[in-house]
Amino acid sequence: MKTLGFIGTGGMGSGMAANLIKAGYSLVVNDLNREQAKGLEGQGAQFADSPKAVAEQCELVLSMLPHNDAVTAVALGKGGLCEATTGAKVWIDFSSIDKETIVGASGELGKLGWTVVDASAGGVEEVAAAGNLALWLSGSKALFDEHQPIFEAMGKSILHVGELGNAKLVKNAMAMLAAVQHMSLVEVCNWLKKGGLDEATFQTVIKNSQQDSVATSRIMEIVVSRKFKPRKSWMPKDVNFGLDMAREMEVPMPFVGLASQMFAIAQATGQDGYEATGIACNVYDVINGAKSKRG
Repeated sequence: MKTLGFIGTGGMGSGMAANLIKAGYSLVVNDLNREQAKGLEGQGAQFADSPKAVAEQCELVLSMLPHNDAVTAVALGKGGLCEATTGAKVWIDFSSIDKETIVGASGELGKLGWTVVDASAGGVEEVAAAGNLALWLSGSKALFDEHQPIFEAMGKSILHVGELGNAKLVKNAMAMLAAVQHMSLVEVCNWLKKGGLDEATFQTVIKNSQQDSVATSRIMEIVVSRKFKPRKSWMPKDVNFGLDMAREMEVPMPFVGLASQMFAIAQATGQDGYEATGIACNVYDVINGAKSKRG
C-alpha cells in the first residue's frame, strides 16, 4: 500500500484521513494545530512539521484546508510543497476554495514537476467520518482512474467533472443551490405557520410529494425539531466564492444573491453559529420579530 500525505486535519480532514488509515494506507499528516492531528497519530499516522516534509515522506499528497490563503501557503509558502526535493509530485486538494486559487497554484507547482488534481467533497463531518462523502474531481483523468481505491476509502459517490478547477465550481454550485433551498423552505414554513399550518404537518406533506428528497427531509427534520447543531457553517463562504465568479462572468444570480444577504443578516445579528438550517430558521425569526430558539 502507498504511503499518503494528508494536510489539514480539522473536522472534515480528520474523518477522511482516518478512513484512509482504516483502508490500510500509511499516513503522514500535517496541520498548523498539532492537537488536531493527535487523534490520527493515535491511529498510527506520523506527524510531519511542514507540507514540504509531508511530500518528502510520501508518494501522494492530499489536503483539506479552510480557505484560499491556506491552500496557497501549503503549495507555495515557506516549507510548502514547492520546496520538496524528493517524494511525492502529485497533490490532490479537496479544500472548499475558489477555482482561481487552485488553478494558480497548479500553474506554479507545474513548473516544478508537480501535477495537481482539483477535488471537492460534499457532506459534513459525520459524513466524512462514515466514508460516505460525495467526491468530485477534475484535472488528470488518468490520475483519477489510477487512484480510485483511495477515493473509494473516503466516499460513496466519485465523479470526474472535467478540467482542472471544475471540482471547485461544483462545490460552489452545490452550496449555492443548498443556500437557496434552505432559505426558501424556511420562508415557506414561516408563511404557513402564520396561516395556521405547523411545520410538522408540512413535513408530512413534503414527504408525500414530488418535492421529497434526502436534502428536504433533512432540512425539515431540523426545522421541526429546532435542534440546531452549534457548528459554524461553511456554506456562506462557498456561496460567496460562487457569487464572486458570477460577477466576473457577468452572470446574474438574483436568488443566490438574496440567500447570501440572508446569511449576512444572520452574521450581523449573531445568529450564524450553526449549520445552515439553524442559520435559516434563526434569521427568519429575526426578520419576523420572533425570538430565536437555539438548539
